[in-house]
Amino acid sequence: MKYQQNKVTDLQIAYIGGGSRGWAWTFMTDLALEPQLSGTIKLYDIDEQAARNNEIIGNRLSGRDEAKGKWNYRTCGSLKEALEGSDFVVISILPGTFDEMEADVHLPERLGIYQSVGDTAGPGGMIRALRTIPMFVEIAEAIKVYAPKAWVINYTNPMSLCVKTLYHVFPEIKAFGCCHEVFGTQKVLKGICERECGETEIDWHDIHVNVLGINHFTWFDRAYYKGIDLFPVYKKYVEEHFEEGYEHTGEEGHWMNSSFNCAHRVKFDLFRRYGLIAAAGDRHLAEFMPGNEYLKDPETVKSWKFGLTSVEWRKEDLKKRLEKSRCLVSGEEEVDLKPTGEEGILLIKALCGLGRAVSNVNIPNTFGQIGNLTKTALVETNALFEKDAVRPVAAGTLPEKVKALIMPHIQNHERILEAALTCRKDLVIDAFLEDPLVKGKNCSRKDAEELVEDMIAATMAYLPEGWRS
Repeated sequence: MKYQQNKVTDLQIAYIGGGSRGWAWTFMTDLALEPQLSGTIKLYDIDEQAARNNEIIGNRLSGRDEAKGKWNYRTCGSLKEALEGSDFVVISILPGTFDEMEADVHLPERLGIYQSVGDTAGPGGMIRALRTIPMFVEIAEAIKVYAPKAWVINYTNPMSLCVKTLYHVFPEIKAFGCCHEVFGTQKVLKGICERECGETEIDWHDIHVNVLGINHFTWFDRAYYKGIDLFPVYKKYVEEHFEEGYEHTGEEGHWMNSSFNCAHRVKFDLFRRYGLIAAAGDRHLAEFMPGNEYLKDPETVKSWKFGLTSVEWRKEDLKKRLEKSRCLVSGEEEVDLKPTGEEGILLIKALCGLGRAVSNVNIPNTFGQIGNLTKTALVETNALFEKDAVRPVAAGTLPEKVKALIMPHIQNHERILEAALTCRKDLVIDAFLEDPLVKGKNCSRKDAEELVEDMIAATMAYLPEGWRS
């Protein structure tokens, strides 16, 4: 990279998963809107044609007069080509296809185990991890050889195990995971503060929070807006609006009209039970809790005002995105140049020395940022970003009751990582039996063994040879 008049030019970014028909366009948009950065985006994807399509889309976007950041998008045929000379590496991949995800999400339903997402916790998240971890082993090994000093930003789920794998393979790697779920809860607090305190047009970035937990099961133990302690405000709102929850009135829409929205009633219930503000979407939070609670059955899910996102819906959505990709490549449509709300570009700027930023990130607990978790745990807390440094913020300790909710998942991270590296089915079975979703259904070991057998068979095409023996 080169520095020139408060700008960074010739920045080299390797984008692994560069054929994405969704997040890639978000990334391109944010890059185009940022006037202080420019350079080359090297797109690598196992679907090379998809990467070439994004090369066309990205270069057309960068060529528009209103694009302030100018980038050259180039497709690479190998990890080596993409990584060599890169200052940053962005990883955003889909491990497998939606056919594999369909088995992840829906096979456990035969035991009454329902999953609202299926990509992080629960049986679905663990099986997804088994096929993702070998991919991240390959990526980490390549980074170690071809770009050992690059900053690595992961957006792939299961976030905790993806980042944990990168550090397991290459302990000196400069990697962190980014997730926008915390931002969503800051926006809920913004809305509640506006309604309860008479404030108007609050910028959600001014909702300052202390973040502690693990990805998709994060918590706030402090939240402020310009001197206003938001915990009493939130408590009052929860007491008065527990039954209806918090409904968005803006562009995000009503929870019943979207597969991804919710009324935040799970958050409200967790606050009443544990005293902290749960800081992820209800669809994620529910999967970390016992299976006889929020995800007991579809009727119970509906009563908590969130939804079970079927993989069939995801497949239909993919068809729409493929058609959009075709239209963007042909020029029939253009990428909408509006801020996306992601913070990845802000963090890249800070690491380049163009300011400082504080944001939530997923990294090992090496610095003891959560004081009562082990240093090997992969945790999510705030961190300070500045020139070539990510400095974790000391978040304090988790209340023992909240820690007890988190520990089974941290322990399962260890089991599943070892299982993926050694092809040990017994560890997967043990992890299933210790998962709260499964335990909440009182499944026998025989039930777990049969479910693991069938779920592994359904994803075998993406597993190493060791699983076949």
